[in-house]
Amino acid sequence: MKRGILFLLTMIMCPIIMSGCGMQKQRDVTTVTFQTWNPADTGPDSPIYKIIDSFEKENPDIKINYVFVGFGDYQDHLRVELMGNNGPDVFGIPSGVFFDTSKVFEEELTPYCEEAWGSDWQSKFFDSCITAVSDEHGDIYGLPLGQTYAGYLWADVNMLKEYGCAVPRSYKEMQETCLKLRENGQYPMAIGAKDAWLSHDVWMSIAADCDRDALYDAIEGRGSFETEPIIESFRIWQDSFTNGVFQDKAIKMPLYDTVNDMFQKEGSIPMFANGSWAMNMYTISDEKTQKNFNSQGADHDIFLIDWNDDGRVSPVTAAVDVILCLNPESKVKEAAFKWMDYLVNEGQELLVNQYLEYMPSRSDMTLNVQGLNEDGQKNLENIIENGKTNVAGPRIIKYEDLSLAVRDALEDLAKGTITPEEAAARVQEVSRNTIRQ
Repeated sequence: MKRGILFLLTMIMCPIIMSGCGMQKQRDVTTVTFQTWNPADTGPDSPIYKIIDSFEKENPDIKINYVFVGFGDYQDHLRVELMGNNGPDVFGIPSGVFFDTSKVFEEELTPYCEEAWGSDWQSKFFDSCITAVSDEHGDIYGLPLGQTYAGYLWADVNMLKEYGCAVPRSYKEMQETCLKLRENGQYPMAIGAKDAWLSHDVWMSIAADCDRDALYDAIEGRGSFETEPIIESFRIWQDSFTNGVFQDKAIKMPLYDTVNDMFQKEGSIPMFANGSWAMNMYTISDEKTQKNFNSQGADHDIFLIDWNDDGRVSPVTAAVDVILCLNPESKVKEAAFKWMDYLVNEGQELLVNQYLEYMPSRSDMTLNVQGLNEDGQKNLENIIENGKTNVAGPRIIKYEDLSLAVRDALEDLAKGTITPEEAAARVQEVSRNTIRQ
């Protein structure tokens, strides 16, 4: 009889005992799907996996389903998914045209930001970054994950010395240097001109050097592309394909991974065009890159030149590299925004200060990069100084038709099928019909 009562009590108490022993029922887990091209999946040591792992440990009730899509297919792939109502909960999107034309797929974030960070939350970010994620009414449709600066050139200083050359500081010096390199069977300034975005970056720096006010006045419709400074920038761009500054068949070569690997991993070319984000060459774990950038005596310079030879170095252009957006159709918005919050705060700390994927988008963030060698520190300081004093304006032309017109004109100039004057007239014709808000 006593054994029966004891068994009954044991059965009644069993759930309590099991709970006390840590055997309670597993809590529900919310899955947040995050899709982006950047931060990229470059292998098991990719920083994005470290961020996800850290987030999930702090938030055991949320699981991140990370979906990586390469940039070449990314925008078309994402738009198809979003239009089909099966898009990710959170997605990265480039600043500029695609972001501006996709508002219907982007949740307005002001209420989430105010709840998470208070009414003064915008002060967390640089003003230029807030502008990049806002519409004309000041509504917020994304969070800025890192900032980038475009228009830079890179040099392997030691390799240039082998050919009796120094890092050029003007377009005239660039032509002389490239001629000498070619005479020795070496690449001149290498550019991945098959990528329209890189061509755009380089040309924007040239045009801003010729006259930054003329450039942005033309973009905003306050001025014309058929002004001498803009025509001159098209002329410099075209001449660089015919006078030996850019490599032969540059228009057929992509930056990633063709030209980039030649400079970063192989160390086989002396100069190439890329932006501030290429600073991750100092932090990436790839053995070839490490040997090239962190071996004893390695010396690389990130630099700008005076494209129009007027005695003033060219400026850089700036943009939010990745904007994090919340899908209005998401069924898990609270958990999704918690992930976005983590990514722009703790995540950005790691992406910037350990991996140098971006420059900070947050004004409250301390730049304190770990493990950077002397050469890398020198180049980082150069980028920081230019970011403070030498930014011409936005990297992106936010008007889609106008941006496409510039893209096509740069390609035809590179092929030699139009003149600089014809390019300016063609772009200006599109500009006249561009609706600006």
